[in-house]
Amino acid sequence: MDRVTEERKISNAVLFVNLHKDKAGATADEICGELEKRNVQVTLFSFKDRPGSCLQDKWDIAFSLGGDGTVLFAARMLASASPSATSSAMPPASQEAQTPIIPLHFGTMGFLAGVERQQWLEVYQMWLNGEARISSRCMLDISVERDGLVVMRHTCLNDAVVTSSGIAKLIQLEVETEIAPGEYADLGCYRSDGLIIATPTGSTAYSMAAGGPILDPEMEAVIVCPICPFTLSNRPMVLPFRQTLRVTVEKQQRSGVLLTIDGQDTFELQPDDNVVIRHSPHYARLITVGHSAYYSALRKKLSWSGTNKGNGTASAGGGTSGGVASEGGAHA
Repeated sequence: MDRVTEERKISNAVLFVNLHKDKAGATADEICGELEKRNVQVTLFSFKDRPGSCLQDKWDIAFSLGGDGTVLFAARMLASASPSATSSAMPPASQEAQTPIIPLHFGTMGFLAGVERQQWLEVYQMWLNGEARISSRCMLDISVERDGLVVMRHTCLNDAVVTSSGIAKLIQLEVETEIAPGEYADLGCYRSDGLIIATPTGSTAYSMAAGGPILDPEMEAVIVCPICPFTLSNRPMVLPFRQTLRVTVEKQQRSGVLLTIDGQDTFELQPDDNVVIRHSPHYARLITVGHSAYYSALRKKLSWSGTNKGNGTASAGGGTSGGVASEGGAHA
C-alpha cells in the first residue's frame, strides 16, 4: 500500500475511454472537468469497438473507463510508455515507476475493473492522500523468433494464446522451460486445440474456462494450460514467474497458427517459429477498494455456492449469473 505524509501533487493524467460502454463518455467528461479544475493536464484516449495504438508518454495517474478488456489495453499501453528495468530481478521500488490505474467498472465481469463509476472521486482522493491500496500485477513479455530474428514483441497482463487459425484443427507445439541460463528442460509435445500461457491475473479468463487453476492475482507465477489436449494426461501446470518458456510450432504444421495477446492483438505464426515468454519488468498497478473485492467478485460472478455463516444452509453465490472469463476483447 502506498503511504505519503501529504497529498500527492500531480500534473497530468490519461483517460482510456471505451465509448461502446453506456455512460463512459459522460463519466469521462465529469472526470476531465474535475481534474482540469485542479490544474491537472488531461490526455483523453477514446475509442469505439477496437482501439488503436496510443501515443507513448508518462503520466502520473490513469483512468480506465470500460470493462476488464479496457484495463488490459490500458496496462499494455502504460507498460510501453514506462521506463524499462535495467535488471531482470526488478526490485519492488522499480514498480513505483509504473503509472497506477483507477479501473472504473462499466463491463459485466469486473475482475479487473473493480471501482464503480460513482466512486471515482472518492478513490482518487484516497490515492492522493496515500490511503488507497494498489494491487501490483505481474506481466509477461512475449516475443516471436523466426529464422534467428525477433519478428514480434508484445507485453500482456492476462495471457498469450497459441491456437489454430482454422476451424477445430489440432496443432502440435513443443514446450520447453529454461531451468538455467541457456539450459532448457523439455515439458513435452502438446497435441491440442491450442495452448494458453497465463498470468495469475489471467487465471480467471480463458485459462479458467479451459480447466486451469485460479490463482491470487498478486502472485508471481505462470500457468501453462492446454486447450482440449489430444492426450488427457496433459494437464495444466503452474511454473515460477521468472522461468522463461519457449513454445515451438511443429515444422510439419499444415494449418495456420495464431498467437493472441490478451484476447485483443493477434499475430500469425509459421512452422518452426519460437514463441518466447519471459517475465516482464513492467507491473500493472491497479488502485483498488480492497483485496477482498477480488474474492467477492469470484463468489458473485462465478455464482459459487457454499455455506452461510451461522445457519448452515447452502446459498448461491449471489449477484449475476455465472461467467467463465474476464472480458479480454476490445468491447470490455
